Amino acid sequence: MAYQFTVPGKTIIGENALALAEDSIKNFGKKALIVTGKIVTKSGLVKNLTDYLDKWDIKYEIFNDITGEPTDEMIEAGVKAYESYGCDFLIGIGGGSPLDSVKAIAAVSTLKCNISDMMGKEISGKFPPMVLIPTTAGTGSETTKFTIITDTKKDVKMLLKGDNLLPDVAVVDPEFTMTAPKSITAATGMDALTHAVESYTSRKANALTDMYAISAIKRIFKYLPAAYENGNDKKAREEMAIAAYEAGVCINNASVTIVHGMSRPIGALFHVPHGISNAMLIKECLEFAMDGCLSKFADIARAIEVADETTDDETAAKKFFAELEKLCNTLEIPTLEKYGIPKDEFDRVTEKMASDAMASGSPSNTIKEVTEKDIIEIYKKLW
Repeated sequence: MAYQFTVPGKTIIGENALALAEDSIKNFGKKALIVTGKIVTKSGLVKNLTDYLDKWDIKYEIFNDITGEPTDEMIEAGVKAYESYGCDFLIGIGGGSPLDSVKAIAAVSTLKCNISDMMGKEISGKFPPMVLIPTTAGTGSETTKFTIITDTKKDVKMLLKGDNLLPDVAVVDPEFTMTAPKSITAATGMDALTHAVESYTSRKANALTDMYAISAIKRIFKYLPAAYENGNDKKAREEMAIAAYEAGVCINNASVTIVHGMSRPIGALFHVPHGISNAMLIKECLEFAMDGCLSKFADIARAIEVADETTDDETAAKKFFAELEKLCNTLEIPTLEKYGIPKDEFDRVTEKMASDAMASGSPSNTIKEVTEKDIIEIYKKLW
């Protein structure tokens, strides 16, 4: 069976990647809108970028009002900035939030529509050129045709998608991730792991995504604990940057499944960072899906060397889940209760979250059939 496999227009990855992007960025336009957040600006990483733009005689304006995960209101403000400053291309620098925001700003500024109108549709258009520079290793937004934006009126995280949302250039320099604190390293690292495992066990998986997924999973289990314990571990940061990119390529082509479907409503209603909500859910969700693709979970266990070819599939799969639980403990992933979410409030909106999860379409990519009732039961198990 034939399948489509898409990646960013160009990827520049490794040490000094930004310096090597000069020719590509120079060709995109005369004035860039740099989309970022205040923390990234304060860290000095934005200045690192603007120093290069000054050197290359590229004009720019900075929009650093992406405060937390992006909302429709932030995107509207970004579109106004893009238009009022007379920019003709976009550069996103930061974690997944600024990178996702660039895609949404590009789409809305071109299509002149309400962002909520694009939910669930294949978005297309001649969008401004986009350069995405991640400063975390996890979201994979620099590789994908997806963007997640919160609809503040409906308290829903909207999944927007379209091949034209793929960035023209992804610049992945591990040096940019060195300043990420432990909490961000854990959250984004678990996001990348979720991407890799979900795509590997997705109905839409194929030979190429399987190859990328297994490679990412092996890197993450080996290097995420090291990056978490010592943010200055250059080797660990390099490996995690590669893993995050690999995992992003996976979801771009095989999509996510039940974990992401269920985590987005938790993020929207209780403002839990996306990677953390994934990590809170990952074990329960994947254990539910296990008997739908037992051999694939067993393959993961063998890849991370907690099982071998002599281990039967069911035993191997269970060893993977034991190792997954161990990783979550190492990264100090909180439960819903420890995070401070009141159980009565969670119970009150469980049915809405289950409905929103199913409406996102992600659970239907799970090899095992998933119903709204199944999702409600998994939410209950989190307590």
